[in-house]
Formats: sequence, C-alpha cells, structure tokens
Amino acid sequence: MISRLEAAQARAQLYDLVRFRLTASGYLEVETPALVPHPGMEPHITAFESRYRPELGSTAERALYLHTSPEYAMKRLLADGFGSVFQICKVFRNGEVARAHNPEFTMLEFYRSPGTVDELMDDLEQIVRRAGGQLGCRTLGLSLDGPFERMTVKEAFRRYADIDPPEDEDAFFKVMLERVEPKLGRERPTFLTEYPASMAALARIKPSDPTVSERFELYAGGAELANGFGELNDAAEQRRRLMAEQAQRRAAGRPAYALDERFLEAVGRMPPSAGVAVGLDRLLMVLLGTERIADVLLFPAEAEW
Repeated sequence: MISRLEAAQARAQLYDLVRFRLTASGYLEVETPALVPHPGMEPHITAFESRYRPELGSTAERALYLHTSPEYAMKRLLADGFGSVFQICKVFRNGEVARAHNPEFTMLEFYRSPGTVDELMDDLEQIVRRAGGQLGCRTLGLSLDGPFERMTVKEAFRRYADIDPPEDEDAFFKVMLERVEPKLGRERPTFLTEYPASMAALARIKPSDPTVSERFELYAGGAELANGFGELNDAAEQRRRLMAEQAQRRAAGRPAYALDERFLEAVGRMPPSAGVAVGLDRLLMVLLGTERIADVLLFPAEAEW
C-alpha cells in the first residue's frame, strides 16, 4: 500500500516527464474548455450536465456539459494548423465508480499532426518506457524496458480465445473482456491494433484492408491504458457515424446529444493525423503496482461521497 504523499510525488514526476518528452518532440501544450455545449457521443458514456443561467449580458440559458474528452476541441486546433498538440486535463464521466474508474480522472491526450498511427505508438511507447525508467514499475512480472508487443485484434482472439473476432459486438466484447483482455500486457505492454471497421469510433479505415480500422489500445498488466486512432478526416463519414451513435443512445435510453457542427466542419480540414487518449491515473496504477484507482488519487470519489 502506498501513501497519499508517495502517490502525489509520483504523479508530479510523471506530469513533468510527459511535458518534457512531448515538448522536446515538437508538441505544443494547449488548454481547451472543460465546460462544453456538445459532449462526446460514445454510446456507453454519460456526461455530467449543468445549466448556464445568464446574469450578465443577453446569452440565453442553455445546457452545458463537463467534457468526457477534449477530443472535439483539440481536433478543431488541428484543423486550424496548430500542428502536433497535447493536453493534460481532468475529464468527467457520470456513473463511473469502480476499481479502475473514477467519475473525475486525468487524461493525457496528444495528436501528431501530420503523423501516422505507427509514429504515434512510437511516441507513446517512449513516454511509458521513460516513466518506468524514472519511477520504476512495481506491477509484478511486467517489464517496461524492451520493445512493446504489437498484436492485431485478430491475432489476439486467435491466440487467447482460439476464435476469430465475432462480428456481433456484444459477443465480441464478452470474449474480449473474459478471455482476451486479462492476458494482454502481462510481461510487457501490448499495443492491440486493427480493431474491426465496425468499431472504428473516430478512427479512419485502414487503406490496405477495409475490414479493419486504424485504432489501437495499449495494455499493461492486463489494464487498458490508452485508446488511439489514425484520425478520420472525412466529414461526411464522421457525421454518419455520429448519427449512428445518436440512434444507439436513444435505443439504450441515454441522452442523444446534438451534433457538434463546428467539430464536423473542422474534421474535413484536418491534415493526416493520429491521436491518443491516455489514462494517467491507470498508468500510475501500473507504475506503483496498485490494484485500485483510489490508491493513486488524493480524494477518490468513493471516499468523499
């Protein structure tokens, strides 16, 4: 069990390392709003809603949301020519209190622009390896020293479940959670690549294989640390996907948020880019060898509420 002071000191060192590595590689640190008119549309994520009530000026009362990710705003910066950018920020997801979940958590999001998904994985691998070198890694049996493993989704399903990835999403995630994910990144971190095209989210389809997308996740010690994309820059396709997610949300009884038209307009102007969201609290869990996100937070929700 680590102390709160030890966790805070490790967090400060990690943030310093991330900033040094990314700025030295040509990334610009940016800051975008946490309170936004359009949250992410992911079907299984619920945003915290608030109300803006004007006391000065003539702006009308309206709903605003704590962002679930800075992705939409950062992609608008890519479209405006900012080049490679990164951000360390708090993000918020309603209903998420569990062993590896807190409703308020810290995300590192960075975009290589112009850049490819392979170059982005190289950048992320360097950050995680340097963090392990500086802070150590206390997760039993896990080494951050050598090259990280890179494995496609199809390879992982065949190796750990002895089947091809199911086309049905519910079946896919059942096998993924029960048989594949617990085996990933046990001896060294694993980049799981080439998710099925139907699960591309905001990733582009791989040009050489239209059945898969340029989406990857990073696993270490059986925990998911990051989710990244070769970014989609087709505005019409992005609109189609968001509308499909709207329909999924309605069918599940969740709020169906309005489309972010400024984001959609920017998508079509984005240069070829790749981006990734990294859960820094989970990375700290791996480095410090803890099993609960509460162990690396000074004021975890489960203790404060």
